[in-house]
Amino acid sequence: MQAEFEALVANKTWELVRTPPSANIVSGKWVFRIKYKDEGSFDRYKARWVVRRFAQQEGIDYGETYCPVIKSTTVHTVLTLASSRG
Repeated sequence: MQAEFEALVANKTWELVRTPPSANIVSGKWVFRIKYKDEGSFDRYKARWVVRRFAQQEGIDYGETYCPVIKSTTVHTVLTLASSRG
């Protein structure tokens, strides 16, 4: 949990601000998972912080959402072009 929290702070994922009196506080929770190596042996514990999005209301708690997604074929094409052009 500490490593995940430090990564969130280092990446400036969020900013701590004072709570306005009329704010809807959106809670979250830790989700834990055990990661295994390819051969099936234990690798590490993984923790992530997730927000309970169902408690948010558009226009009140957030304006818009954006999640950048890139296809692996696009990455492959760009790397192939860059490689071929030196």
